[in-house]
Amino acid sequence: MTIRSLLRRAGSRGSTRLAVQHWWLQRVTAVALIPLTLWLAVSIARLAGANHSVFILWVEKPWNAVLILMAIAIAFYHLKVGLDVVIEDYVHTPWIKVTFLIGTTFVAILIGGASAFAILRIAL
Repeated sequence: MTIRSLLRRAGSRGSTRLAVQHWWLQRVTAVALIPLTLWLAVSIARLAGANHSVFILWVEKPWNAVLILMAIAIAFYHLKVGLDVVIEDYVHTPWIKVTFLIGTTFVAILIGGASAFAILRIAL
């Protein structure tokens, strides 16, 4: 077997642009989650011991609602991209791979959407 045939076989595996795009998306969303997670942790720690009405008043403030929604959206997108990479790397049966990819997309949209709906219902 020659080097040329090995390169040809490796080259037919598809573009590496998708892998690079996943890698960058993981890093960008991770960096975006750092300040959001720190803000959310500090804010919730300040609310420790507060009753339900104080929490509702806190969520109703526009900046808090927007930042929570951003954290939800970015976190679930980060989760989806990460799970996609794991599934694409370690699941080798095509129909199982596609089923898992579709399933993780639906679960991320379902839970993320439900979380966003809950925040919007409180905030509006």
